[in-house]
Amino acid sequence: MPTTDAIKWRLKIRFMLEYAVARTMTALVDLVPLRAAVWFAARGGDLAWLLAIGRRRIARENILRSGIAPDAAAADRIARASFRNFAIMLVETMKSAMILRDDRWRSSVRFALTPELMQAITAPQPGVIMAAGHYGNFELGGQVASINKPVAGVMRSLSNPYIDRMVKRRFPRVQFHFVPKNDADYSRFVRLLDDGEILAMMIDQHGGQRGMLVDFLGRPASTHTGIALLSLITNKPLVFGYCRRTGLMQFEFGGSGPHFPVHTGDRQRDVRAILEWLNGELGKVIRADPTQYMWGHRRWRPEDEKRAAE
Repeated sequence: MPTTDAIKWRLKIRFMLEYAVARTMTALVDLVPLRAAVWFAARGGDLAWLLAIGRRRIARENILRSGIAPDAAAADRIARASFRNFAIMLVETMKSAMILRDDRWRSSVRFALTPELMQAITAPQPGVIMAAGHYGNFELGGQVASINKPVAGVMRSLSNPYIDRMVKRRFPRVQFHFVPKNDADYSRFVRLLDDGEILAMMIDQHGGQRGMLVDFLGRPASTHTGIALLSLITNKPLVFGYCRRTGLMQFEFGGSGPHFPVHTGDRQRDVRAILEWLNGELGKVIRADPTQYMWGHRRWRPEDEKRAAE
């Protein structure tokens, strides 16, 4: 049986090899023109579709469960396109400096926001809680939102520390910065909001046994309650945002809200109302273009169906 030190060395070697591959791919993306990089990314997405058998199966099952596709063949077409979307998203993010370091973003991003929502994400105060899903280019969306107002993106650190540091240093962030998801000091979120920042949080990760079962695309899904509780505790406005690709380095930044928390005296009811609204808004943009959603993660799980039936 290998010793603890041996396991640590094997893990370190694996992380270093992964980092070397990531650095090489980043250098190649930097060297080639945008159109060529996107073409190669799409082919990489096709390759991932062929090789990642488990994720391919999960994506197909998720699409069929949601009723987005009528049959397995249609589900496969959407799932394959979603693999391409994710690969293209990585390339776009690597090359985002070409539109974010000057005013060129004005010709690359179209805002589809109500005046009230635009005011919420640009005014110095108050702080705003922004919910988003793994749709379109969610990474670039946070950077676009930070053009006018600081954005703190809640993110779990990557398992590979070398790649994690590279990601956090590599891309232009405008007024964007990361905050760790798993930290005992929950009050740090409140401080950021009091400072007038946008706190960006993903809402479509599985909530486990502690999550609340909420309808998502017609089926019960365990949903983290933290974002709803934070809105209720701080009374800060809540918005939903998305960044949909419309062409080569062209995007639509849209959303809905602001949604102000309602206190009925029943905390569970208030949390559910917020989560149902957020899941409903995400469902709308997914149905508008399901190929831009990341279907390969396990959003629905058998235990959710079992809990819902009890």
